[in-house]
Amino acid sequence: MLEANKAFSSFSVNDLTVAKEFYGKTLGLKIYDDKKMPELLNLEINENNSVLIYPKPNHVPATFTILNFPVKNVEETVDELTRRGVKFIVYNDENFKTDEKGILKGGDNGPTIAWFNDPAGNILSIIQQAD
Repeated sequence: MLEANKAFSSFSVNDLTVAKEFYGKTLGLKIYDDKKMPELLNLEINENNSVLIYPKPNHVPATFTILNFPVKNVEETVDELTRRGVKFIVYNDENFKTDEKGILKGGDNGPTIAWFNDPAGNILSIIQQAD
């Protein structure tokens, strides 16, 4: 029934102009206005996959990670994004601690990963690609 559909993901932001600047310039991703649905943005993940970004006046940031970006080297990517103005989240919970850069080191507890917020407060991550 739904298997023939081209499902896609979406998330809200409180300001499309700021989102376009952040995702396009700060993160360096391809982002473009949606031709079929005015006032919406498409974030191109790859040639066959995009995510829809839509404005919501009463936007509330997601309390979970909405996008994970696999990278070859989390530490290098954190350093580069930090130079571009991205602030990584430092967790200092008894059972969940990142380092001072916001990186949770992998190993037995999972992959190496670091989280940050977009300007609307949504949570994103960069995550170490498996070899």
